[in-house]
Amino acid sequence: MAGCVAASALMIFAGGAAAETLSDAIALAYETNPTLQAARAQLRGTDEEYVQAESGLRPTVNVNGGYSYGNESTGQFGPSISGANFGSASASVTVSQPIYTGGRVTNRMNAAQADILAGRQGLRRTEITVLQGVVGAYLDVRRDQEQVAISQDNVTVLARQLDETKARFQVGQLTRTDVAQSEARLAQARAQLSTNQAVLAEAGAAYAAVVGQNPGQLAPEPPIAQMLPTDVDAAFDYAERSNPQLLQANFTEQASAARLAVAKSAMRPQASLTATYGYFGSNSSVQTTGGLVLPGGAGASSSATREAVVGANVTLPLVTGGLNGSEIRQAAEQDNVDRIGVETARRQVLQAVAQGWDALLGARANLTADEATVQADTIAFEGVREEQKVGLRTTLDVLNAQQELETSQLALVGARHDEYVAAAGVLAAMGALEAKALIPAEPLYDPKANLEAVRHAPGWVPWEGAVQAIDRLGAPRPTPAPAPSPPGQVVPTGGQ
Repeated sequence: MAGCVAASALMIFAGGAAAETLSDAIALAYETNPTLQAARAQLRGTDEEYVQAESGLRPTVNVNGGYSYGNESTGQFGPSISGANFGSASASVTVSQPIYTGGRVTNRMNAAQADILAGRQGLRRTEITVLQGVVGAYLDVRRDQEQVAISQDNVTVLARQLDETKARFQVGQLTRTDVAQSEARLAQARAQLSTNQAVLAEAGAAYAAVVGQNPGQLAPEPPIAQMLPTDVDAAFDYAERSNPQLLQANFTEQASAARLAVAKSAMRPQASLTATYGYFGSNSSVQTTGGLVLPGGAGASSSATREAVVGANVTLPLVTGGLNGSEIRQAAEQDNVDRIGVETARRQVLQAVAQGWDALLGARANLTADEATVQADTIAFEGVREEQKVGLRTTLDVLNAQQELETSQLALVGARHDEYVAAAGVLAAMGALEAKALIPAEPLYDPKANLEAVRHAPGWVPWEGAVQAIDRLGAPRPTPAPAPSPPGQVVPTGGQ
């Protein structure tokens, strides 16, 4: 089903590019929308968690150095001795290489990787929300532009009708009442036009907020029905495999399971190798009461040593005051929360698909009815006008027929808008309303590129793989989450 949806999307939105199309609006929002840009930056920050966790496999190098100087009063040791000056200096380089952490580093890397995958699904979720907003804003402006055009046409028709009524009133065929009725309907039509123009201005402001520029005269939206599955069951199946909210919840639980393993690793021993090379020197001098320094005098000395030390350290926690046990229990409960969150997300996704599908069915039914209404009202209006010319209908009958026709035309425009927006809502709930499907010809943001770049930053050593393999030995493993509930267990009663 996923391949069918993606292939249909390519055929729908890969058409010729014209100014002010839905594809143009989506492309501009995809590139400039601040909400989407912030989500990408947040994911790039999450990528750093993996680098930070991976650093636990790498050696650390520290340089220490110091110098001290002082004076010590010696009292009277002979008639001319008053004190001694001394100084010392040291410098050392220490290299430490972790060998085994009980699985802490490995599981932190697992948790970071799951966090990144969850973050990518969060970015998909934000992208779908933003693009759904673009589609809605575009359709709102299109609907309001058409409604303004209909209202403008209605004003033109009623103005012409008023002129005809006045002319016939002048020759005595109609009464002053007919003229007043025509004037009242024209005034109402002008008020309705002003209202629709204000609504269009509001829709334009909303469009600019999400897309990044004011709308012009927008082109008709491309068809979207080909992107939809054939029935609601197919939509449920696609959503359970592709909806970013559900996938994000699964990855979040995997991260919690890995953090539980990190907490359990605190009970394991740790081992590391260290190497230190250092210089240590000191000197002292004797100063007389006359200010004469006697470097070779009694009590003067100097020394310098260089030493290199290589060692291995092993640490095994025995008593931590209950800290490790508490952290394990806390991590276990958080993992329980996130496991429950997977089922919560699943139910919410199925509910969104069912509600979206029902809304789509309702919008399609309304669209069919409104199309029939417009067709009937058009025939009725033309018939009433002809009958009024031969005296079979009054001016009020014509005005009422015109008003009914305008009302049905406005309703039809709204029904087309609602049907398209409902279809986009179903695709969003499924997880199919993505830029790769809507604007495949445009360059797309690659969330994997940043991680690959920062992972190869300075600090990598060739023996990382060996250290990680050792660290896995005897380390706690994340407990796999239970299988999700069978499809259909919590399926809302949606229309077929």
